[in-house]
Amino acid sequence: MTETNGKTALVTGGGSGIGLALARALAAEGTSVVVADILEERAESAASEITRAGGSALAVACDVSDRASVRDMKAKANAAFGVISLLFANAGVTSVERLTELSADELDWITEVDLLGVANCLHAFLPDMIAQRAGHVVATASIVGLIPSWLPYHVPYTAAKAGVIAMMLNLRAEVSEFGIGCTVLCPGGVATRIHETPRYRPSRFGGPSEGRLRVPEGFVQTTEKLTFRPPEEVAEMVLLAVRENRPIVVTDATRRDLFIRSYVDVVLSAFDDAAAFDARRRRVDG
Repeated sequence: MTETNGKTALVTGGGSGIGLALARALAAEGTSVVVADILEERAESAASEITRAGGSALAVACDVSDRASVRDMKAKANAAFGVISLLFANAGVTSVERLTELSADELDWITEVDLLGVANCLHAFLPDMIAQRAGHVVATASIVGLIPSWLPYHVPYTAAKAGVIAMMLNLRAEVSEFGIGCTVLCPGGVATRIHETPRYRPSRFGGPSEGRLRVPEGFVQTTEKLTFRPPEEVAEMVLLAVRENRPIVVTDATRRDLFIRSYVDVVLSAFDDAAAFDARRRRVDG
């Protein structure tokens, strides 16, 4: 069991949405929190709010897709609080356009933030946890990593989030021998500001663009009304999972049947096809 009281945590994408809710919840439990965000003003606002409430927090600007920026973030976090024992690799960006309408820069940006950004943070912070034989890492994926067909016009985002799920489930076995917990968060609809991400796209990925993402017709493959869980509830679910070292957190129980139909049944059918192929070969060879 991993307790958070008296520990040190770092949250990327901590200036808004799920990250901000995690930073607040951790601070309320007595955790010293490094709030990292690509927008320094957001990080500073969150850290100031925590310190005014009597908590301990540090604001750091970081672009998780930039390894040098991640190393700088780690140096500042260690200088302020020592070894970070709780890592929440939460930063993410998205788009809602057809794959063929995205520029090469936009493809790189989404992949490098959503997938490699998680890997960069894990690579930077895990060695200290391994040396101490204690800690817990959480990465934010998405329910579309489990149900890839649910949101069209989301190819690089979906691919990156599926990669995060695979990364974390594989890593869980790798770090368990050192007493380190590992959890992947797969949120469904959550009231966040991820639609604003083009506004702070770095210049090396084509620079920022104004306005909000335009959601195309048929974006969500469901006739049900979408519900958006408050980030505070997601944070509560995540911290419970950390304490109990659960491998996966899913925030939308209503998607169970869709997951079974669109993923589990499809994969099981492929295994059946492979078994039938082998059976045919045995009949021919026999």
